[in-house]
Amino acid sequence: MINMLLMAASIARCCLFRSKIQNYVLFGCLILLSTASCSEVETTNVSVQVGQQKPGRALTTGAIPDQDPEKLQRLYGKLAKYLEKELQVKVVYKPVTDYTAAVSAFKVGDIDMVWFGGLTGTQARLQVPGAEAIAQRDIDAQFHSVFIANTRSGIQPLQDLKELTELKGHTFTFGSESSTSGRLMPQYFLQQAGVKLADFKGQAGFSKSHDATVELVQAGTYEVGVLNEQVWESRLSRGTVDKSKVKVIWRTPAYYDYHWVIHPAVREDFGPDFVDKVQAALLKLDPQKPEHQEILQLFGAAKFISTKNENYAQVEQIGREIGKIK
Repeated sequence: MINMLLMAASIARCCLFRSKIQNYVLFGCLILLSTASCSEVETTNVSVQVGQQKPGRALTTGAIPDQDPEKLQRLYGKLAKYLEKELQVKVVYKPVTDYTAAVSAFKVGDIDMVWFGGLTGTQARLQVPGAEAIAQRDIDAQFHSVFIANTRSGIQPLQDLKELTELKGHTFTFGSESSTSGRLMPQYFLQQAGVKLADFKGQAGFSKSHDATVELVQAGTYEVGVLNEQVWESRLSRGTVDKSKVKVIWRTPAYYDYHWVIHPAVREDFGPDFVDKVQAALLKLDPQKPEHQEILQLFGAAKFISTKNENYAQVEQIGREIGKIK
């Protein structure tokens, strides 16, 4: 009987020891599973953060308001739909009130990609390290401004830059104060001819847009004005210029002007190759395709071509000379 009791106690001790071992094994397995699960979560998080679009992130585009707002809304609405299809991301057009607002919105990152003039694009890039000029129209590498005059002013077409002195003593308006084709380059050519702003009759005006410049000169509010040639030609083709009241008197030499500038933040938010994708989408616009042709026509271009920051060195230099870039 005693032997039987001793044997039972021994068996109980063995079972207790085996139970402890099983518990230790089970606990160890749980630790391993937990570690593996954590590692998997960390790896997944890293893959989301690197090279992929942030959930809900839209690419915002904008443009300097150099023309009629309704035309701009139509143009950039169509462009947004095209870019959405090509880039597979949501694209939103965000209008701005004036040239300065376009530069400010780009600086703080409210707009990712902006259609700038030469001056505003240069101003924006200098305030955002890493910003890139990526594309321009075929006409922007050889862009021109035109000086126009009310026919009652008596001013005849000018043959060369030196004859800009004929404008002294007349009323005169630029476009926007920050416009490349409506202010910066025209003022530069005037200075080359020895004409100062103080030489005009009264104070030189700033119409705020190329379309407004045409209307003001045509109405006789100002005798002379200057605007970008592409807008002038576009209005002529649409029949919205009264040629009995206003005419071109001089065409400037060529210079670099409008271009797309993209914010460096898109590389982090959409992937390191996103800038290249955007540039490729713009260069892909084909005038032989009806849906592309409408966009290009609204831009007044046959196609887009690549560009780079260095192309606007002259604009930067002149901008500093007249105090528009510090």
